[in-house]
Amino acid sequence: MSKEEDRQQQDDQLPSAAAVAEAAGSSSGATATATLTAAAASDSSTALHKLYPINSFVELTLGPGTGSGGDGDGDGQGEKVSGLVYCTDAICNTVVLRQSLVHTTLVSDVRFISADSVVERKVIKRGDAAAAAAAAAATGNGGGEGGGGAGADANGGGGPTAADLEEMARQLPPPPTRRALEEREKRALKLAEDSLLHINDSASPLGQATFDKLLKACNEVVWEDSDAIVVLGQVRVDAPYGPNDCKLIRVGKTEKERGLAQGSLERVKKIVAHEG
Repeated sequence: MSKEEDRQQQDDQLPSAAAVAEAAGSSSGATATATLTAAAASDSSTALHKLYPINSFVELTLGPGTGSGGDGDGDGQGEKVSGLVYCTDAICNTVVLRQSLVHTTLVSDVRFISADSVVERKVIKRGDAAAAAAAAAATGNGGGEGGGGAGADANGGGGPTAADLEEMARQLPPPPTRRALEEREKRALKLAEDSLLHINDSASPLGQATFDKLLKACNEVVWEDSDAIVVLGQVRVDAPYGPNDCKLIRVGKTEKERGLAQGSLERVKKIVAHEG
């Protein structure tokens, strides 16, 4: 084999520049993916309400294609949004932002954002937010109608407004205790059980609707004799539940009691007649 043929064979065995570049790109891509995966794992191990504290002002960058426009901006990043954290939902993995509005009769807008779509997160403390708002007001960039602060653009971007700063300064109530939640659940169950007692399967739809209306107005209402309604223990309403079907069942002994009973009768008649 000649020297030229031997050199050509060695050149053929060397990887091309394109192959080297492709391998380098693949390696850097794998490194970037591993970095993002590690960051995501770190965030997933932290409670959502700790990543996004309630009443804190945040600036978020969403992934490409996840914003309201769906096409991202020129640098390949998605939409940038900011606002006050109103609440978080760990089950849906969602962050709810309250965005103050300027130059409108509306006070604020509420936006739901999936935490999975957030690629960059910045939590602004109240002291930093107040300094930024004061600087923006001094340079004439803030002070918008109904706001004050750094202002907000059409997409909810920009710094906190005066309303945001006021909300950030508000002291949050302490979280409810387990006992308080159990008591609230018991009260809710008791109300639900009481509501079931007010349903009469023997009554007509009009009778049930009349009962519900009287119960809302008078509180003390019970069923009697299958389909009759007794209000305050004084007035009985029979089917078909018109004003002429109302009558006193307890008139009273004294003049004052008779006057009160007559007043109750007139009130029930007005409610039944849809005039109350």
